[in-house]
Order: sequence, then C-alpha cells, then structure tokens
Amino acid sequence: MTTFRHLSAALWCAFALLLAPLSVAAQQHAVSITDDTGRTVQLDAPARRIIALYGAFNETLAAMGLQDRLIARTNADHWPESIRSLPAIGTHMRPNLELVAGMAPDLVLQMSGRKEAGQAVDDLRALGIPVAEFHVADFEQLFSVIARLGVLTGEQGKAAALTAQLRNRLETVRAAVAGEHRPSVFFEVRYPNLLGAGTGSIVNDIIGRAGGANCLVSDKKLERPSEEELLRLDPEVYIVQHGPMNKTPVPPDARPHFRTLRAVRHARWLVVEEACYSRPGPRAVDAVEELARFLHPSRFTLQPPAAGQGEP
Repeated sequence: MTTFRHLSAALWCAFALLLAPLSVAAQQHAVSITDDTGRTVQLDAPARRIIALYGAFNETLAAMGLQDRLIARTNADHWPESIRSLPAIGTHMRPNLELVAGMAPDLVLQMSGRKEAGQAVDDLRALGIPVAEFHVADFEQLFSVIARLGVLTGEQGKAAALTAQLRNRLETVRAAVAGEHRPSVFFEVRYPNLLGAGTGSIVNDIIGRAGGANCLVSDKKLERPSEEELLRLDPEVYIVQHGPMNKTPVPPDARPHFRTLRAVRHARWLVVEEACYSRPGPRAVDAVEELARFLHPSRFTLQPPAAGQGEP
C-alpha cells in the first residue's frame, strides 16, 4: 500500500509538471489591454495579422520592426514603403467590411474620436473581429499607445526600445532649446478656409517641445480663426503644412493681407510635411527636430530648413 501511495504521488507530480508548461504558455499567449475608449481588448494570442485603419499605426508597428504583421492598408496609406504592395481595404472611416473580414485579421487598429469611424468599429466587432481604439494628442499618449501595441503583439521589449529611442531624441532637443525665447507659432492646417492647429492636437506638443508656443489657444484639435483674428495674433513664426488636407499650399508672403504679419515680414515661415506633423506616430519626433532647428538655428550644428521650404 505504501508503495502504491508513493507511485500515485509520483504520477501526480509528473502530471502536474506536464501541465505546468501548458499553463505558463497559455498565460504567455493570452494578451489584454484597455484601449482609449475604456474597452478591454483581449486576444487569445499575440496579434500576427493586423489591419490599421489609421496610417500612424502602420508607421508605429514598422518602427517596432513588425511591418510583416500588417496584412492590408487603407486607400490613402502608402507609408512606410513596405505596405504599398498590401491590398487596400477602403478608407479610414469607411473600410470595406467584407474585404476586412475576408482577410481574417486577429486585430484591427483605429483612431478614436470620429463618429463615422466609430460605426465601422461597431460593425467589425459585430463580425467578431477584435478592434482597439486609441487617441493620441501628445507624445505621452503616443508612448502609451506604443506600450499597449507591445502587449497586443507580444513584443513589449521592442515597444520599450522604440519609446526609449524617441524619448532620448526629444530630450536632446529639450536640452538644446532650454532657456531660449519661445516664439509664438501659428500652424496652418488648410488654406483657404483657414484652419489652424489648436492646443488639443499633437501639433501643439510638437511646437512646445521644439521650443515654440502655439498662439492658437483652444482645447480643440482644429480651430477656424478668422483672418482678422490671425492678424490680431500676429505670430512670430508661421508654419504651413503640405499634404492631403492642404494640397496646394499658398505661401504666406503671396497673400497680400498676410504681409503685415511678423512671421511674413521677417521671413519666418516654413512649409512642412503633413504626415510628420499632423499624424501622431514616430515621425512626429522628426517634426520636433526639424522645427527646433528652424526656431533656434544657433542651438544646432545642422543647417535649419530654409524659410518657405520643406518636405513636399
């Protein structure tokens, strides 16, 4: 009987040891985060087939070295170059649900805040497709998204490494511009029908970290000041973005009623790439570095971008 008991105990121990790796593996593969709508997004295993309905998430995953997990793109997304050959599945706010479902993604990423985009998210979830929604209006929120993407992909180490790299670059700029005068900056999103970046956008954080001060104080991401209001603000620096929202930028010095602005009188205006400034992804750090060189050229060894020029 004693021998039987010892044998039984040994068998149970062996059985427990066999189960232990399975239990640990299950814990390693099940991943969960809370997205920026407060919803829990849980996956049975780290995501390997991902569709991003907002282009900045493609850039972020590529910067983490995970571009091979992207399986589709929206019609408007062509960056990084590695995604250009991927099938297009519609627009950011109106993806083709049938195409998306047919590609069997294990995770879809969307930027929150737009009602039209929210309907597509609801429809995708109704099809059983996990969707994570994020909101990014400054760099700390961007770093939070990177960390959660690290969890969802099982690549926390790569996420941490990317964040550390981006933080180090921002710290280099901060140290360079510390103590300098912060010129007032107006960031033009679109013209005509003037639209500017308010303090509720990542552009505001880019301006601040580059050593400037956004003169368009508003909690909104975008604001529509009148031209009279702009003349009253009289910014020291004027930034014009070039991209889908502002396809044919008009130089400020080509607008007769803008020529009294300090930024125009002193040739302190710059055309920049929309995708770097208005799209909250890793390239926003490139934007901080570019703008800092323009605002504070004496603090950097590289030549500042010339007024009126920039990435097309």
